[in-house]
Amino acid sequence: MRDTGVANDAFFINRAIELSKQARESGNHPFGALLVDQHNNILLEARNTVLTDKDITGHAELNLVRAASAKYEPEFLANCTLYTSTEPCPMCSGAIFWSNIRRVVYGMGADQLYDLVGWDSEEILNLPCQDLFSTGHKKIMVEGPILVNEALEVHAGFWTQA
Repeated sequence: MRDTGVANDAFFINRAIELSKQARESGNHPFGALLVDQHNNILLEARNTVLTDKDITGHAELNLVRAASAKYEPEFLANCTLYTSTEPCPMCSGAIFWSNIRRVVYGMGADQLYDLVGWDSEEILNLPCQDLFSTGHKKIMVEGPILVNEALEVHAGFWTQA
């Protein structure tokens, strides 16, 4: 049985936020994610690599799902939790769905990110992950936002750089 206590969620979201700091320090967008098994063991970690890899699909969650699906069977992933610093975008949510990961916890919501980026940005595809997951025939539990201020802090000044 998976322990989904709030204290555990906060611990793992803090780690995702630390990964987002590392992504930013490496010259990428500030996003991080990790995969945790049902016994609260961190299995994999990933950061955003969009800029350094010159790959627009290099989101932290998608990088994590690629590694997870190469290493673990879908039945195993069904008992795992993906923690991410920011609510997954539609592309990443689709990958999470197809990977069979059944629980997602995020730090700040996409709407809070869009407040920073600017709602008029052409890069916004406003489809909350819960809405996307609800169109499928398997249940994916979503929890968040949690630790919003901590998650927002990593983005300070990033989206306004010239």
